[in-house]
Amino acid sequence: MAGLYAIVDIETTGSYAAGCGITEIAIVIHDGKEVVNRYETLVNPGHSIPYFIQSLTGINDAMLADAPSFREIAPYVFELLAPCVFVAHSVNFDYSFVRHELSKAGFTLNTPRLCTVRMSRKVRPGLPSYSLGKLCDTLGITVANRHRAGGDADATAILFGRLLQWDAAGDIPKMLERGSKEQMLPPNVPRKDFDALPTCPGVYFFHDRQGKVVYVGKAKNIRKRVASHFTGNNTGARRQQFLQDICGISFERCGTELAALIVEVTEIKKRWPKYNRALKRYEPKYGLFLYEDRQDYCRLAVGKYNKSHVALHEFGSQEEGLRMLQGLCREFSLCPELCMMGDCAGHCQDPDGLQLPARDFHGPSASYNEKVVEALASMRSELPSFYILDKGRNREERCCIWVENGQLYGMTYLNEDEVFSDAASMRERIERYPSNRYVMDLIFQHVERFPFKMHRLQLADQEQEAAGLFYED
Repeated sequence: MAGLYAIVDIETTGSYAAGCGITEIAIVIHDGKEVVNRYETLVNPGHSIPYFIQSLTGINDAMLADAPSFREIAPYVFELLAPCVFVAHSVNFDYSFVRHELSKAGFTLNTPRLCTVRMSRKVRPGLPSYSLGKLCDTLGITVANRHRAGGDADATAILFGRLLQWDAAGDIPKMLERGSKEQMLPPNVPRKDFDALPTCPGVYFFHDRQGKVVYVGKAKNIRKRVASHFTGNNTGARRQQFLQDICGISFERCGTELAALIVEVTEIKKRWPKYNRALKRYEPKYGLFLYEDRQDYCRLAVGKYNKSHVALHEFGSQEEGLRMLQGLCREFSLCPELCMMGDCAGHCQDPDGLQLPARDFHGPSASYNEKVVEALASMRSELPSFYILDKGRNREERCCIWVENGQLYGMTYLNEDEVFSDAASMRERIERYPSNRYVMDLIFQHVERFPFKMHRLQLADQEQEAAGLFYED
């Protein structure tokens, strides 16, 4: 391997470049055979060092009082780094800090990178640990002045030289080839995990060191979407911790992006991953609730969504729910007062026109409750029932998404040539998936865009209910 390599190590005041600073930097220039130059200096970050970092590195505020700021050393640092391949142990951490500090000083660093963690995994697979200290212990490399930039950079330079010598298969030059993902991948992610990713729609899972899922995502193109997580130069704390926590990738193929979204939502609700935020926070705002009061009257009410009570129907806004409930009141002579919509306002009157309490006018609770049951049955029957047939995971199958009474029932994959004589037998094949407002909004948007993919169903009446479902004419 011809060229120059800058083996870099830094000490910092924290774990992310956007809010922390560099306290020490060491740069060892290597020509592929030996060290040809070396630079090391303390750096004044412009703010105090946390005590736990002082105890780890031994660098304290007094030591940095007369040290140069990074802006002062930036021209020389850039001069050293610009013609070289940037090499470090967990390279993206060091690179993010150095690039950020150089950018603030007016310099744009854009050099190829090599990670000695990834190099070691490739050239010396199967070692018990790839942290710098334990790796050097295993390989017999002495680390003088551990957790200081100079000592760690010197040890990394020795490690780098040995890895070049041991690389009989030529894996390290391939890491620098255009299009290689080695520079982009977090240090703990096996390349084989990324290489195994398909380019089809589906769901991907990021795992931590213990194998626990820490993030679930969906994509039209799994490989492309996963790669996008590792590009860019976000220097925030959450992103840096996110990248450090990823130690494995798995995936599940899906026929379409819509199918992938259904799986994604289900997996997030089931696994509650550490780094998923948006869909974990999503809940419907309002729901239609049914309860029985002390006089045995069934009451309908639109209220804020509550996880502890099952909603008969969910709404994006209170107004949407009230419109539906008002319609049920008009059509089935339900009492607005018993539906928690204010006074009867003349609705509940005796034949002589006298205003009466709702219970007195409507008589026994049993007769009123029958009207409530009738209203709810009508509401359910008017909610759409249909299934969507779409592309499967390969040419030999189709994806079927099944909706009953406005709620997702489930999803499955069917053989392309499968023919069903009735919907009931088809329904038996469906794998159940939980429904929620977010998923149903996306399903309805999908059928609006692609109406030809939707096949309507109609729930059977009471006499035919045992037979299940039948196609609507």
